[in-house]
Amino acid sequence: MTILGIDTSLRSSGYGVLVTEGSRMRSLEAGRIRNAPKLPLSECLRTIHARVAELIAQHAPDVVAIESVIYGKNAGTMLVLGEARGAVITAAADAGLPIYEYEPRRVKMAVCGNGLAEKEQVQRMVKTLLGLQELPQNDAADALAIAITHAHSNSLLSTNVPI
Repeated sequence: MTILGIDTSLRSSGYGVLVTEGSRMRSLEAGRIRNAPKLPLSECLRTIHARVAELIAQHAPDVVAIESVIYGKNAGTMLVLGEARGAVITAAADAGLPIYEYEPRRVKMAVCGNGLAEKEQVQRMVKTLLGLQELPQNDAADALAIAITHAHSNSLLSTNVPI
């Protein structure tokens, strides 16, 4: 199975392409979708959508896994995050792919065994689990962690349903 994991953000969305073969996992590609700070919202959303569509065309994933909406005190920030997630979800839906979402605590639990793990701990565990030569960048590590969570959930839970 090929899983495209996305850690959505307006300015720096992480992505990771993970292939599972039985219980083995390997990363095909990971990185960030970057948007300049002064770029208008509409252009940022277009960039995210276009890059996710490009990754889908390039790697032909079976599924897309994203982080679920987190709750915050700043409604404006949450709205923008929702719009960025919408760009990712639309690109995956355009390709006819199932989309699964995972709460941040669940991702940390699946990768680190601790739902309150720090970002550095997630990076180190992603590096270890995938046998990477160096620590992945933060956003890319989070995206790979989301993909790893889906790989574990897909093999363990029959109740895992797409959004």
